[in-house]
This record gives sequence, structure tokens and C-alpha cells, in this order.
Amino acid sequence: IIGAVTVTGSVIAFAKLQEIMPGQPIGFPGMTGFNGLLLIGALASSVMLAIDPTNTLYFWLAIGAAAVLGLTLVLPIGGADMPVVIALLNSYSGIAAAFAGFVMGNTVLIVSGSLVGASGLILTNIMCVAMNRSLPNVLFGRMGADTGGEGAGDEIYEGKITSASPDEVGMLLETAQKVIIVPGFGMALSQAQHAVRELADAIERNGGEVLYAIHPVAGRMPGHMNVLLAEAEVPYEKLVEMERINPQFDDCDVAIVLGANDVTNPMAREDKGSPIYGMPILNVDKARTVVVIKRSLSAGFAGLPNPLFALDNTLMVFGDGKKAVVDITTALENG
Repeated sequence: IIGAVTVTGSVIAFAKLQEIMPGQPIGFPGMTGFNGLLLIGALASSVMLAIDPTNTLYFWLAIGAAAVLGLTLVLPIGGADMPVVIALLNSYSGIAAAFAGFVMGNTVLIVSGSLVGASGLILTNIMCVAMNRSLPNVLFGRMGADTGGEGAGDEIYEGKITSASPDEVGMLLETAQKVIIVPGFGMALSQAQHAVRELADAIERNGGEVLYAIHPVAGRMPGHMNVLLAEAEVPYEKLVEMERINPQFDDCDVAIVLGANDVTNPMAREDKGSPIYGMPILNVDKARTVVVIKRSLSAGFAGLPNPLFALDNTLMVFGDGKKAVVDITTALENG
């Protein structure tokens, strides 16, 4: 049952994150009750199978009900919350492996499955805290209410977006004394971590200080940015966690946001009606100048517009993250 829920739930999570299917919640009235009936049906079929092991119909009924349950548990969850669900599904896979170990008498499966299951639940809880979510809501599939925020983007952005070229950003960085780089999913997607390191080196050679602001779930998984930047040999002491870096944005000359959307959205701090209200964010809008490198004005996983892009102190550099960073570095070095 746990394995079937994990498989079909993971397929839906993959499809939503890869934008094969819509990222917004999908459901129907009474879905929670329907999920309860599926769970009862799967458990009842398992009991009947234990009573009459020769009747394979009960086996297929249990697996079928559980497989549908995996679909209906994940479908009503919005794309912004999908990383939390992935961590939970990962935990489920470990629990399934541990149970398989008991059935097969395999100690290795029992131990490894238990470790995966326990660590997955711990990771799920860490992500819930970082994203201001409730673990019970994850377990019962009640997360990610429809945001309805996409349509508000035009109203927020219209006539307020200031575009800049890499050359202009390079000129800006020539006189910057303190620069904070905010890496996000866009950096991971374009594999720009080495280019970011080269830009930081160029800024430091020019006399500036460079720090990296790390949100707990930047890139949608804890530790994601740390690993990528470590791969580019960025000194660990320059990676500063959210609680310690937020006060430093006030005296920051330039904050460079590379593909981080929801974790820099001021709506989480200011708009009580926003679905992400209360989620801890990086206060990049407090910097003197914010440079956002992004392919377009498209919403992040939360499906919400980001008022940061329309602020007077924000410059938008549109294009591939890696190419934009390389061009900015070239402009700075040739300046």
C-alpha cells in the first residue's frame, strides 16, 4: 500500500514540477472523504488477503486503491508545496523498503529503509518550518490552496519594470563595496554556479565584498545551493544563512538575485491575504539596488507575481542565468 501510494504520488509530483501538467491544485468536492474511502478499501482488502491468501483479487484491489490514493493525495497540492511532498514521498519509500525487509528477513533493507524513512520525515518537517507550512496538512493532502495570483501580475508589473543590460550592471558593480548574491532554482537550472564564482572573484578583485544569502529551501530543497556552490569551490564562510544575512541587506550596495523567486517575494512579509504570507524570506528589497536575473516575469512555483520586480530600486536582466552572469563578469573586467 505504501509503495503504491509512493509510486503514483511521485509521478504526479514529477509531472507538476516538470510542467507536464498544471502546477495548481487539482481536485473536486469531497476529495478528502474519497481519500478516506480509498484508504479503508485498501486496508480492508489487505485484511481479506491475509485471511484468504489464495484470492489474488484482494491483492489487486489493495494495490489499485492505494495507487489511486497516491494520485488523489498529490493532485490537490500546489506546485509551491511540491518539494515538501517529495520529501514526504521519499520517506514513504523508505518505510516501504523497511517493511519489505521484515517480509524478506533482510536486515540491510530494514536498517536502510528505516534510515530513509526517518530522515525523510525530519527533512519534511524542516521544509515545513522553512515554508511556514503544517506537517499534518501535508500528511492529509490539504496543502497548497489555489493562489489565483497569476492574473495579478499585469497589474503589479505594468509600467514599473526597469530593464538593464549586463554592461549596465557591470558598471554598477565597479563602485559596489558590498554585494550579496542570492542563488536560487534559476542558478541550478542553468548550471551557473561556476560563472557566479567567477563574477564574485571579479568583484573582489575590484575591491568589493561578496556574500551569498542562503534561504533554507532555495532551489526548493534544503542544502541545494550549498552543494552547488561548494562544487564551484565557493568558500563555506561566505555562505550566510537567512537569519544572519537579512540584517545585512540594509547596508548592501547591490543584491544580485539569480533565479530565486518565491523566497524573495515581499508578499510573504506584507500581504496578509497572500497564500505565502508568513513564509520566511530573504529581505533583498532592502538593498540599495537589486539586480534580478531571470528569463521572464513568469511566476515561481507558488504561481504568484513578485512585487520585488516592480520596485524602484530593482533592475531586471532578462535571459539565461549563466550567460547573463558571464556577460556581467566580462563587462566588469573590461570596465
